[in-house]
Amino acid sequence: MTLKELVVAYFQYYAIIAYLALTVACLALYAWQPAALAPTLLSAAAAVVLYPLAWYVLHRWVLHGQWMYKTKIFSPVWKRIHYDHHQDPNHLEVLFGALYTTLPTIVVFLAPIGWAIGGMGGMAIALAAGLLTTCFYEFCHCIQHLKYKPRNKWLARMKARHMAHHFHDETGNFGITSFVWDKAFGTFYERPDRKVKSETVFNLGYTPEKAKRYPWVSELSGGVATGHPTQRAQG
Repeated sequence: MTLKELVVAYFQYYAIIAYLALTVACLALYAWQPAALAPTLLSAAAAVVLYPLAWYVLHRWVLHGQWMYKTKIFSPVWKRIHYDHHQDPNHLEVLFGALYTTLPTIVVFLAPIGWAIGGMGGMAIALAAGLLTTCFYEFCHCIQHLKYKPRNKWLARMKARHMAHHFHDETGNFGITSFVWDKAFGTFYERPDRKVKSETVFNLGYTPEKAKRYPWVSELSGGVATGHPTQRAQG
């Protein structure tokens, strides 16, 4: 895949279009109720800086938690937003986050911070910054999962670490573009650091044994798939 093909695929996805449209709406709100320069810059900076922490918390303790598939009402959400993604990490249709989960998260995390810093204008600019940061994250996520080899060394390192999360050990490297919080919480690793591959890297601990007790994800998926996704596709 070329960079041009990746960009075309990225901008065709409805979630990206929605994020950009909502960014325009937030900027329009800011133009109507602007904040002073200092609160504006501080609100935008806070959104960009705190986003990696918010992602780390959600990725580690929500998406990789065991509680969602154990609850019938949350099991379809967990299946869509993360289980399917780990079952087949290169499947484009489940590569991006679902809007009904990402948008409330952005609002809940960033709206109060922006409002506290700069009122309506601060909230609007914080949400706009959060939406654009989400777009950047999703673009990097595309690079990491699609058949594109980045020439940039930083992107190549990020891809290698994220691929280790998906194909070697899912209990670390929860970041997408930043691994600062992985290092802070002790979950960062390089591929050679962990010699043994995780047995649950593709099912996130939702094993056939767990499916007998909590069957809802299995019922929606037509069973519990095991093994490498490429081997499942071939066989």
